Amino acid sequence: MTLALYALAAAAEIAGCFAVWMWWRAGASALWLLPGGLSLAAFAFLLALTPPEAAGRSFAAYGGIYIVASLIWMWAAEGMRPDRFDLLGAALALAGTAVILFAPRG
Repeated sequence: MTLALYALAAAAEIAGCFAVWMWWRAGASALWLLPGGLSLAAFAFLLALTPPEAAGRSFAAYGGIYIVASLIWMWAAEGMRPDRFDLLGAALALAGTAVILFAPRG
């Protein structure tokens, strides 16, 4: 369940940020900001549903998922395939996510 929430949050955050990118950097209509704002609000709500008891821990664990989702977006939406350094960085970030989420705590 946690992984699904993080994945949905990442999709919402990336979509929202991409909408702002399209408006600001690509010259698209300001109407892109409406779904972008809704996507960013959905991101915040979804991230708040994750189980870690501390917001900072939840946000830190989410970072690895966001990195992987961003690389998937880059490949699927922008047509730029991740290179070996992108993949190595994502693997390291996911290792950090796993340590944060699954470490035994007393």
